[in-house]
Amino acid sequence: MTTAVKAEHSATRIFAISTIVSIAAIVVAYFYGGIQAAGLTLILGIMEVTLSFDNAVVNAKVLERMSEKWQQLFLTVGIVIAVFGMRLVFPLLIVGLTAKLGPIEAIDLALQKGDSETPGTYGWYLNQAHPMIAAFGGMFLLLLFLDWLFEEREITWLSWLEKPLAKIGKLDALSVIVAGILLYVFAETVAEEPGVVLGAGVLGIVTYLAVNGLGGLFENYEEHQEELFEEKTHGGPTQLAKATGKAGFFLFLYLEVLDASFSFDGVIGAFAITPDPIIIALGLGLIGALFVRSLTVFLVRKGTLADYVYLEHGAHWAIGALAVILLVSIGTHVPELVTGLIGVVLILAAFLSSLIRNRRAGDTEEPAEPEDRTSLGV
Repeated sequence: MTTAVKAEHSATRIFAISTIVSIAAIVVAYFYGGIQAAGLTLILGIMEVTLSFDNAVVNAKVLERMSEKWQQLFLTVGIVIAVFGMRLVFPLLIVGLTAKLGPIEAIDLALQKGDSETPGTYGWYLNQAHPMIAAFGGMFLLLLFLDWLFEEREITWLSWLEKPLAKIGKLDALSVIVAGILLYVFAETVAEEPGVVLGAGVLGIVTYLAVNGLGGLFENYEEHQEELFEEKTHGGPTQLAKATGKAGFFLFLYLEVLDASFSFDGVIGAFAITPDPIIIALGLGLIGALFVRSLTVFLVRKGTLADYVYLEHGAHWAIGALAVILLVSIGTHVPELVTGLIGVVLILAAFLSSLIRNRRAGDTEEPAEPEDRTSLGV
């Protein structure tokens, strides 16, 4: 079996698993709440995939740097965290803290009827906590975007904007300064409780700096050890060292926090469709989160980010837009359709720009076969 056939077969298998799990989730939803529950589960799954396409692109960029072991953990343990942690346990935890309820009381409240507009209901309590959640997630995503924006790169997409900002980005800690200023402005202008928003936003900044900083520190250490090993063994040039050990752990942790930040808007927005936590877990988690991870694996296997160089740019601009939307949503409701469409439009524009760039460069040859990364199988 040729490498191309293997890669195609493997990619088909990945999406086949996602499809099977999605069908199973819809069937479970049907037995749980009838045809209406099944329909809502499908709608939530589609919404999650639409909102998180930029997440898949960024995840793929990070996943390429991880060793086989940590790639597998992200695709197995990570999906459990995404489904049960962020889509089920996290909302229960937030409601429990907001309403000062114990775990059992929070679960009982979640299973009761009521939407986000009815005071005292599960959806209402989660909606009340939205400013705090949006501030945390907005700051985390904003710093991710700003660190990328202020970094010098050989290839730029919106060159008229990216190149000047990259030069300005040489100023130390500029990302944190800009993020801090924006946090203060939004907290003081749109938040009903500025202190709560400021506290949550600062926590988001600290979380990003800690996870990203430790990941980079241990990754550099691992690469240094790899270089020393090559010198002692007189080895020739090798492939770029993959993050293992502590470096792999912190990249894994970074991806999980990143996924959580992306999922905030989806979890909150889901309550505009249904307050039922079981349907939300089935739709956002089993269907949406699994398809996003399958898409991440597909992007890595096919070498899509290398073939279409502006995709990463479009994803980061979409992250920046999502961060701003989260901050705006502290005081004003932003329709989920707007959130999803902005990301899709930016990534589609980046994809089309990549096609134009490839044609102008006279890239008429077949792209090199990507490495058969069977370690990414689910």
